[in-house]
Amino acid sequence: MEIGVPKETKDREFRVGLMPSVVRALVEQGHSVAVESNAGLGSGFSDADYQQVGAKTVDADTAWAQQMVVKVKEPLIAEYGYLKRGQLLFTYLHLAANRKLAEQLIASEVQAIAYESVEADRHFPLLAPMSVIAGRLSIQFGARFLEIQQGGSGVLLSGVPGVAPGKVTILGGGIVGMEAARMAIGLGANVQILDVNVDRLSYLENIFGARVNYLYSNSHNVEVAVTDADLVIGAVLIPGKRPPTLVTKSIVEKMRPGSVLIDVAVDQGGCMETLRPTSHSEPVYTEYGVVHYGVPNMPGAVPRTATQALNNATAPYVLQLANDGMLALDKNPALAKGLNASYGQLVHPALLQEFPDLG
Repeated sequence: MEIGVPKETKDREFRVGLMPSVVRALVEQGHSVAVESNAGLGSGFSDADYQQVGAKTVDADTAWAQQMVVKVKEPLIAEYGYLKRGQLLFTYLHLAANRKLAEQLIASEVQAIAYESVEADRHFPLLAPMSVIAGRLSIQFGARFLEIQQGGSGVLLSGVPGVAPGKVTILGGGIVGMEAARMAIGLGANVQILDVNVDRLSYLENIFGARVNYLYSNSHNVEVAVTDADLVIGAVLIPGKRPPTLVTKSIVEKMRPGSVLIDVAVDQGGCMETLRPTSHSEPVYTEYGVVHYGVPNMPGAVPRTATQALNNATAPYVLQLANDGMLALDKNPALAKGLNASYGQLVHPALLQEFPDLG
């Protein structure tokens, strides 16, 4: 199969769809790989690194012209013209919050498989590695934007002897929430996690013990926990759907000035009413005195780590698609669940509920 790897064009997105070791495996199995020049530089991979394992370094038009295109982030408007009928697109899509892209995938009749929709036994293997990184980064960025020079309240999450630590509230106890808690605990912060799944809270208690407060997520507990926090992490994800709004405008208005809101699932719509997508170039804005951080591609801040982690997860699926084409979906049910759009039809059940008129 002819495989293309375009350079990412999202703001300050330095990850790359395939690293050289995966390209080598593809070439060894008889496939050709065309990598856009400089696509891997931000992740530490030069054009020479790709050439040494058998890839061709090409321009963007050529990378996009291949039978299968492997990316990291969703195609942007400037890239819509590259999409063509029957082409296999394998990348993150997050269509529930992007109707325009969903419509474009339908119009172009591509076969679009989304990393975040690949599912095996209620586990999302291609979402998990970026969720781990995003969860950990959320505390790192939160600590930074609590600094008064960044518009924050000037709270040190760890505290010091004689001064109480900062308070971190995490909404959602999945992978993102768990990793955010791990980092916050490591800093010495006062941490609480809210989730609607009591079994999940019990699981987290077995991991973190008494270092975290575990609360059932309802409107009352959310309001109390958020308004009392220095840093709030939104970690709510419903696969294929927009998360419910948990942090309303009225709650934000009650928060202490200089508190920080970070929503890791902003690319899927997010759970905070006042938070909108931002970018690595302009990551925050202040509303009602509260600092809002909404960068949808957080792991792009650490591309050397993130590209390797992502490729470790995607490589087996890329190889299977390269070897078998769309027949791979018949052989691998987990991969089949990742299909979002095919030949002019939106096919993922959750997306059909989100956009019933596009079915």
